Amino acid sequence: MSNSSLLDRFAELDSAAVSDALDQLGLPAGVGGIRPVWGPAAVVGFAVTVELEPRADGPADAHIATTAIETADDQSVIVVDNQGRTDVSCWGGILSLGAAQRGVRGVVADGVCRDVAEARELGFPVFSRGAIPATARGRLRQRSTGESVEVAGLTVEPGDVVVADETGLVVVPRERAAEVAGIATGIVARERAIADEVRAGARLSHAMHDARLAGEKETA
Repeated sequence: MSNSSLLDRFAELDSAAVSDALDQLGLPAGVGGIRPVWGPAAVVGFAVTVELEPRADGPADAHIATTAIETADDQSVIVVDNQGRTDVSCWGGILSLGAAQRGVRGVVADGVCRDVAEARELGFPVFSRGAIPATARGRLRQRSTGESVEVAGLTVEPGDVVVADETGLVVVPRERAAEVAGIATGIVARERAIADEVRAGARLSHAMHDARLAGEKETA
């Protein structure tokens, strides 16, 4: 399966369906608390990772996340590990502009951002723990890019599939992505069938049986 086809399959799903599929496989089922900072949004793409750390004395470096953006493309989601800090922004308006110009699909940050209006004007999805005006300059530096990071306790490897929406964030290991997409697609089909029955007047306790939701045969 091509990368584009794989992302197209995940684009048909939401974080809840992917979470249920990950659950079935015994994989981490995702997290809440990292949400779109402007309007309804959803993003699906391959992770390009950035890890930040407090800035120490020394010569100035390239601004955080710039090198990651320069390696990203139109199938990428930038994933920023700022250890959940909420006292300093780890993403801002010029980063949103640079990422949008490269076709990047969005950013997911375990931290907070600023310049929300600029991201909104660009139509660039930003997911984070909130917003703050305090700049990263002089406070943060880039520790690594293209390496394993953690976001709210989830391990994210470069190239993993990231799905973020208003419900939360899920991360799918790249080598399990096709399997997860297949299971999640089946879950969506079952839930749509159940919803149709409820709309048609079926008893909720019968239509929404746990075994049926899990795709198991009900026992008498």
